[in-house]
Amino acid sequence: MRTLLHTDSVEESAALTAILQQIGLRVEVVRKLTNMMKAWETHPADLLVLTLSHTSVLEEEQLRRMRMRIAVPMIVITDPLREEEHIRLLNTGVDLVAMRPYGIRLLSAQIRSVLQRRSGLPFHTLPTLSQAGVVLDPSKRTVTVGENKPVRLTQLEFRLMYTLITHPGQIMTTENLVEHVWGYSGERSRELVRGLVQRLRAKVEPEPRKPRYILTEPSVGYYLVRKVPDVFPPLQALEDDE
Repeated sequence: MRTLLHTDSVEESAALTAILQQIGLRVEVVRKLTNMMKAWETHPADLLVLTLSHTSVLEEEQLRRMRMRIAVPMIVITDPLREEEHIRLLNTGVDLVAMRPYGIRLLSAQIRSVLQRRSGLPFHTLPTLSQAGVVLDPSKRTVTVGENKPVRLTQLEFRLMYTLITHPGQIMTTENLVEHVWGYSGERSRELVRGLVQRLRAKVEPEPRKPRYILTEPSVGYYLVRKVPDVFPPLQALEDDE
């Protein structure tokens, strides 16, 4: 899983990066709060961690706008706050406000708790996503390819499609896909992913045996193409298999 970390402190950046990596997260540091939205749109992450030395109306508004566009968990780390300031930050839509000084064990536990709670995020709260001519509509849990009719997805198919479309062009390993789709890792992971990919391709690909959208990286994983492929004949909508 990937994290965007906003901090302008080199020392705190190193400390928080170590904590997040210990949890098992990959970290990209963003120095300016105003650049967080652009960084997420370029490379969507699974968690946002933002550090503030104090709160202001401008920062609160930036957090509020980010929450309107981003559905992943958001954590704010700040200096001690008065109760009213703490409430205002929570009202912007952040999932956790942690205050300095923080202990490594406690902060790690809080971050894990936030990730676990948000893993069951309702579909309708997510924005419509589009990549390479593929449109995913979480509110209806449908996928549309080009000019074809929307095709309904099962919950697992949706989770897989959402993972691929939010990481366009990025090879997702079998282990990463199991973590994103099922929320755990274990035996027979490769068979689980292979079967689900086949079912999703049947609903997305004009020719599932010759995929052009959801591609395989042999012995590694799968990825969604960034560039729109050649025009294909209309895709016949399939029945929902739930």
